[in-house]
Amino acid sequence: MLASHAHPSSFETAADLASPLGHATSFESTGEVDSARLLHGQREVLIRHGNEVYRLRHTRNDKLILTK
Repeated sequence: MLASHAHPSSFETAADLASPLGHATSFESTGEVDSARLLHGQREVLIRHGNEVYRLRHTRNDKLILTK
């Protein structure tokens, strides 16, 4: 299932994505965001970056593919 967009109400910053509790410490110290937090249980998600939209896809081989 393809998500049309991320829900702004579910997070406000990348730091909020990094921690289930919304604490920025994890993101600020490591720069990591768990893919499950981005995908929300879906196989694909659209990511808006500036004026462009990218598609992040979780494959059957457990890989991530980002395409423009």
